[in-house]
Amino acid sequence: MHKQCKMESPVDILPVDKSKRSTLTTIAKGVALGTSVLHAPYVFARNKLTLRVLGTHVTLQEPLRQRAMSDLGIDIKFEPKGSPGVLQRGLLAPESFDIYEQWSNSIRPLWRNGSIQPIETKRIAHWDEINSLCKTGKVTPAAKYGAGDAPFKIVNIQKDGTLGSEQTGRVSFLPYVHNVDSFGYNTNEIVKGIAYKTESWGWLLDSKYRGKVGIINDPTIGLFDLALAADASGMLKFADIGNITTDELDRLFDLLIDLKHQQHFGGFWNSVPESVEFMRTGRVNIESMFSPAVSSLNGQNVPVTFAAPKEGYRGWHGVMCLSSRSQGRRKDMAYEYMNWWLSGWPGAFIARQGYYISNPQRSSGYLEQSEWDYWYNGKPAGQPLKGPDGNVSVRRGQVRSGGSYTDRFSNVAVWNTAMPTYDYTLQKWYEFISS
Repeated sequence: MHKQCKMESPVDILPVDKSKRSTLTTIAKGVALGTSVLHAPYVFARNKLTLRVLGTHVTLQEPLRQRAMSDLGIDIKFEPKGSPGVLQRGLLAPESFDIYEQWSNSIRPLWRNGSIQPIETKRIAHWDEINSLCKTGKVTPAAKYGAGDAPFKIVNIQKDGTLGSEQTGRVSFLPYVHNVDSFGYNTNEIVKGIAYKTESWGWLLDSKYRGKVGIINDPTIGLFDLALAADASGMLKFADIGNITTDELDRLFDLLIDLKHQQHFGGFWNSVPESVEFMRTGRVNIESMFSPAVSSLNGQNVPVTFAAPKEGYRGWHGVMCLSSRSQGRRKDMAYEYMNWWLSGWPGAFIARQGYYISNPQRSSGYLEQSEWDYWYNGKPAGQPLKGPDGNVSVRRGQVRSGGSYTDRFSNVAVWNTAMPTYDYTLQKWYEFISS
């Protein structure tokens, strides 16, 4: 384990454990409540069952699966899909998975559908370490909440069964991986802008990039990228971009369909690997992007910058949910896996692809000081930094786009959201894609 690092940004969390052994011991105690692990039938069943995890390519990566199986001593099966496919399976077949991993915009549909069950915070070993983003909505008092479904509004299960902000000891999802997203652009083709000053969502609809613009094919994410772009360019204005009305949606999609007919868009990607391929092959020069794709491309010497738009980011929070059909030993295994994600090593792994974990201080001991300074504190990289794939993705002296953790999460324009117009949004989105 590397030397303990100190976060300069005010993140309200506890110090890291002294060793991985003590961390895993704590986890074991947390998940053993009410469960006897001393009987032979338990051991036999443990060897027979496989934890089934449904999610996206963002977190369902083979090194994570291998490490979790090694640390926990259980078999784990990952089933990664593109975002729409993950949500569809979550809604239609909760019996086919034990853990659901995606983003917070999926929570309202999943909860209404009865696809997920409450998570008891008393069974989460490091719940008290989870920072304020999901508890109060702000990482600093001056930070913006952001429009739409900020995670703190939908994480807690209220006494009447609805989702809200009052803490009750039961949550709809485990807060873990999160980040702010925008778009990436190839600086060999597009002049590098200035973070928070000249970089703008409006670039996605700028006619000078016609034919070279990629958008994520997701009606609850791509929609906001394009709505932010339309608003930033002055083409349309929204009363509340986190709660777009049907009339506003009609005007937005009329505009988008017209642009599509003008061949403005170079493609619509369905997964992170596909977005990497779009940019690597030159199919697009600017596109909706997630941080792992930027890390991967930089590791392949494709100079992609992840924009810090002056209008603010589109924020997202990863959700780890418990299937409503998961019971008995499968449910216990699911809690072990959730606790493992907050144990330190996983948070360090995903930091190297540009993502944050909800209890970052515990992961700091698994990162070099130069990594911690770059990814969390917004300082220049003291040395070349490698991504999870082993390739150098950050050059010495480079500063992270958007700055520190608190800088980035103080500038959220809107959160990924399933709006009240969700069903209508789906209809309009597929009309757009098929037009």
